[in-house]
Amino acid sequence: MHSRIFAGVIGLAILSSIVLNACTPQKNLLEQVLAAGELRALTRNAATTFYEGPHGPTGMEYDLLQRFAAYLNVKLTLITSDDLKDILDQVEDGDAQLAAAGLTITDERKQKVLFAPAYQSITQQLIYNRKKQRPRSLADLKTGKLEVIANSSHVERLTEIQKTWRSLHWEENTTAGANELMNLVAEETLDFTIADSNEFSINRRYYPQLSVAFNVSEPQQLAWAFANSKDRSLYNKAVTFFNNLKASGELASLIERHYGHINRYDYAGTYTYMYHVNNRLPKYQVMLNDAAQANEIDWRLLAATAYQESHWNPRAKSPTGVRGMMMLTKATAQQLGVAVRTDPEESINGGAKYLRSLLDRFPADIEEPDRTWLALAAYNVGYGHVKDAQLITEQRGGNPYKWEDVKKSLPLLRQKKWYKTTRHGYARGLEPVKYVENIRSYYDILRWQLDKGLNNDVPNSILAYASPIL
Repeated sequence: MHSRIFAGVIGLAILSSIVLNACTPQKNLLEQVLAAGELRALTRNAATTFYEGPHGPTGMEYDLLQRFAAYLNVKLTLITSDDLKDILDQVEDGDAQLAAAGLTITDERKQKVLFAPAYQSITQQLIYNRKKQRPRSLADLKTGKLEVIANSSHVERLTEIQKTWRSLHWEENTTAGANELMNLVAEETLDFTIADSNEFSINRRYYPQLSVAFNVSEPQQLAWAFANSKDRSLYNKAVTFFNNLKASGELASLIERHYGHINRYDYAGTYTYMYHVNNRLPKYQVMLNDAAQANEIDWRLLAATAYQESHWNPRAKSPTGVRGMMMLTKATAQQLGVAVRTDPEESINGGAKYLRSLLDRFPADIEEPDRTWLALAAYNVGYGHVKDAQLITEQRGGNPYKWEDVKKSLPLLRQKKWYKTTRHGYARGLEPVKYVENIRSYYDILRWQLDKGLNNDVPNSILAYASPIL
C-alpha cells in the first residue's frame, strides 16, 4: 500500500515536471547566444578569411565576425576547418551557429543552408603560369592538368560547364587550399587551377609568374551561412547587422582595408623586388634587424620601408637632395646623428630612430596597424601634413585614427579649398598614400617569403622571373 502511494507520488512529480517543462518557452538561437555570452562561428584559415597577422588575428571574415560579436555584445569563438563540405554540413545540421568562410552563394548550397546578405562580389578565374602559353578557352585545357579545391563552388561551376562541354576534366584536391594550388601552378606541378578573384588578388603578389587566363563564372556573391530552420532569430539579427554595415559605409571601408592597397600595387615591380630580396637584402639584413630591435620595430617592416625608399641602394639620391638607404634629408640626418648618409648602417639606424619617433608621436590609443600606417605616411610627407589630414578627416565625418579614412583626406592637401585652412598648407597628398600601400605589399611579400624559407634559397620558379635589371 505504501509503495503504491510512493509510486503514485513519484508519477505525479514526473508528470508535473513534464507539464511544467512543456509550458516553459524554449530559448531561440539568438537567446542562447546572448545567454552564453558567446558567438561560435566556423571559418577557414586563409588570407581572405582569418589568419594570424603581425598585429594579431586578422582577415576579412574575422573583422566582420568581431563586429557582429560586438553588435551582440558577446565574445567571439572561432572554429576553423579547411573542409568546405564539413563546414556546410555542420551548419546544415545545426552543429554550428554560423559559417563565415568566404562561401560563394550557389543554387546547390542554397538547398542546404540559408545565406545572409552578400558582403562581397567575386569571380571565378582560371589561373595559369605565364611561362606557358595562355589558354584562350576551355578547349585549350585538354592537354593540361586542372586541379581545384574539393567540394568547392569551383567544382559546382565545372560540373555545370561539363554538361555542355563533356571533354572538360579536372581533379579535386581534398587537402590543399587556394594558396597551395596556386603554388603548385607556379612550380609547374599543375598546369591550371581555379581561384576566386579576391583570393588571387591577395596571393598574386607572391607569385608574379601567375596570371588570369579568363573568367570561369559571372560575378558571384560571398555570404555567411546559417541553418535553414524555422529558428531564424540569429539569422535575422545578422541581416540587420549587414544592412547597417552597408548603410554606414563600414563594409566598404573593410573591403578597402583588406584589398585597397593590393588592387593598387604595381605587380610588374614584383620581379625586381624578388630579385633584390635574394641578392641585396642579405647584405643588410643584420643591420636592419639590429636597428629594428633597438627601436622596437618589426625588421621586415623596416626592410620594406628601406626598399620603398631606395631599393636597398645605400648610394641612392633624389633630385630633392635626400640620400642613402633610408633617404634622409640633411637636416633630419643631423638631428639623428647620422654623419654619412650614404653609409648603410648609419642610414638604417637613423631611419629606424626616425620611424620610432613618429610612432611615438601618434597617440598610443590608435590601434595597430593604423598607427603604423599613419607613421609611415608621416615618414614620407611629414608629421604635420598627416595631422592636417587627420583634422580634415574629422571635419568630413571620418575617423582620424583610421588609415582607411585618413588616406582619403591626404590627397585633398593638393586642393586650395582644403590646404588653405590647414596649419602646414599644401602637400602632394597622393604620394604618401601610394608610399604606404607599396610598403604594405613589400612587407607582406617579405613575410611570406621568410615564412616559406625562401629568403636565402629562392626556388627556380621565382628566379626564372626575377629580373636582373637593377
